[in-house]
Amino acid sequence: MHDKKDIYEHLQKVLVDLFEVPAEAISPEALLVEDLDIDSIDAVDIAVEMQELTGRKIHPEEFKEIERVQDVVDAVFRLANAESA
Repeated sequence: MHDKKDIYEHLQKVLVDLFEVPAEAISPEALLVEDLDIDSIDAVDIAVEMQELTGRKIHPEEFKEIERVQDVVDAVFRLANAESA
């Protein structure tokens, strides 16, 4: 089980390592598309990476309404907890 801090830190590492997003640009309120230049293809890659972290199946369509970094953290946390309950 991962808490939101773990999820955020993993997401931050993924954004920096895979997408070359400057670490200082990443904040909970950062917009994925506008601020971090993350597109829909990148979102699929993020879903895969977060799936590896949680060990839970995360469908890319779960990310359709996500706009901010915190939205990703909240969605992953919610999905991981829903499946383990």
